[in-house]
Amino acid sequence: MRYAGIDIGSRTIELVIVESGNIIKKNQTNTGYDPVRSASKLLDGHNYDCMVATGYGRDIFQLAYGSQTVTEIKAYARGVTEMYPSAQTILDIGGQDSKAISLLHNGKINKFEMNDRCAAGTGKFLEVMANALEFPIEQFGDEALKASKDLKINSMCTVFAESEVTSLIAKGHNRYEIARGLHASVVRRSVSMLKRISILGEVVFAGGVANNACIRHLLADALKQEINVPDDPQFVGAFGAALLAGD
Repeated sequence: MRYAGIDIGSRTIELVIVESGNIIKKNQTNTGYDPVRSASKLLDGHNYDCMVATGYGRDIFQLAYGSQTVTEIKAYARGVTEMYPSAQTILDIGGQDSKAISLLHNGKINKFEMNDRCAAGTGKFLEVMANALEFPIEQFGDEALKASKDLKINSMCTVFAESEVTSLIAKGHNRYEIARGLHASVVRRSVSMLKRISILGEVVFAGGVANNACIRHLLADALKQEINVPDDPQFVGAFGAALLAGD
């Protein structure tokens, strides 16, 4: 049988279809202004026997499709446990929220922390800052790594931080050092979340921001341990949802 998992995030939607526990199809699209319509287009032409939805748009998707839903916490826990059986700590940084999850040895959720009330420390925060510094968001992490030191950014509020960055540029500060400072501020916030749920065992970094090389480097340095990053970190939630459909 084929099981589908769909993760309807604030910025992108991911679809994963598994058969016998293996991924046979996966695809991604932008969420856009109409998540259900975007998800419908993503599903077009795909065959599956059962589907589970997760992500911030799971409830409106359920109304349209009648599918089962699970929280992102549960979906990420299931996906990570399948990929990294010995992992006990998960950091997920997406477009507009971030999550730190602690797992028990059997893969069950121990506790978690979420930042979903503002864009601080999320992909949106980095996107706004990249625009302010005139770096392409896809290259922002690589550009930040070119700096030998970071310039400390005091504000984590997206609006205030953008104003602070504009002021630093006007004062002639190096924009690569500003960029590294912004990345360091995201990592400090993330590490604080992880410490509140206790950092145990292997750490897995997932979500769209896990594609950022500077965040990965600074996070590993701050935690003083190797960080596991899946090949396609944005698909972990959809993969977990598909596995839960099979469960």
